[in-house]
Amino acid sequence: MKHLHILFGNLARKKVRTALTVGSFAVAMFLFGILVVVRLAFQAGVEIAGLDRLIIINRTSIIQPMPLAHRDRIQRVPGVTKVTFSNWFGGYYQNEKNFFPIFSIDTDSWLGVYNEFEVPPEQWKAFTEDREGAIVGEKLVERYGWKLGDRIPIKGTIFAGNWEFNLRGIYKGTRQQDDPTQFWFHWKYFDERKEFQKGMAGWYTLRIDNPDNAVRASKAIDQLFANSPYETKTETERTFAANWVKQMGNIEFLILSIGTVVMFTLLLVTGNTMAISVRERVRELAVLKAIGYSDRTVLTLIMLESLVIAALGGAVGLGLAKLFSLRGDPTGGILPIFYLPNIWLLYGFAGALVIGSIAGVIPAVSAMRLRVVEALRRV
Repeated sequence: MKHLHILFGNLARKKVRTALTVGSFAVAMFLFGILVVVRLAFQAGVEIAGLDRLIIINRTSIIQPMPLAHRDRIQRVPGVTKVTFSNWFGGYYQNEKNFFPIFSIDTDSWLGVYNEFEVPPEQWKAFTEDREGAIVGEKLVERYGWKLGDRIPIKGTIFAGNWEFNLRGIYKGTRQQDDPTQFWFHWKYFDERKEFQKGMAGWYTLRIDNPDNAVRASKAIDQLFANSPYETKTETERTFAANWVKQMGNIEFLILSIGTVVMFTLLLVTGNTMAISVRERVRELAVLKAIGYSDRTVLTLIMLESLVIAALGGAVGLGLAKLFSLRGDPTGGILPIFYLPNIWLLYGFAGALVIGSIAGVIPAVSAMRLRVVEALRRV
């Protein structure tokens, strides 16, 4: 502690250089935080997907529907406890930029399968009794300033036309990763109004009594509809979510590559800064040694300089990333799960200190090995 005045004096010697180096750390750690947020946003559906839930789609493609008659046959498969179905609607609110997931759902079975979503009983009752009713996620309500009873116009894309719904309920997730940006309305109303694919469901979701029976149940369901005009593909919700993410490319590899390049560049920048700083102070370091400062003390001072720069820059960058994530999804619905967990703040800060330590090692060791006589002779 008695050498802090020397430490901070050295940091303040070249204020612009120190500020730029701290800024480099801040930018790198901010980017690290955003990359973590994006990775978690893409992986959120995979990580929270229920192992006891299965998704059934048309074997040809998810855009091909299946007959509603499949439901009763699926329900009779051993191990299946609950079955629901839904359709992707495709539409937007006011203009095409206001995109969010819109589903027509089976109101009789939906919450029994997706019990992680909470809707006040009185609101759900009002929804089921209103043919044009809708249930909306709490984040959508915040984004557009809606309130219960509002008439919400939706412009259909796949199922063209102007659709209007009465906001009867607001749902929220019981877990932080749950998607609070969905829009639900009655499948029966949807089936009555649409001009094609009547009596067809987009996909089925079911619960099984034991996750260990997922493979057996999946095979039994697919065999049930084998060689029929509407063959099925059944997989766990986690597998379905993972395959969906893979369609967008290897997000994990892309994020890891960008992060590695940024951290390596930061290491080079910081190491070079510390090396220049030590070279500029060779004679001063020699004087410190001449008046009794040990090699270990000189080593510690240089290392602490690097660590202080890393700590300041890391704290600023990660703090800004956290604040940015608190604003919610900036993509208009593409990444509805948009947050930076506190544990990743600790990981990021620890990473910044590691980079600061590595960057300071070579200059610090060089200063420690400095010979007083030779150093005092340098100009």
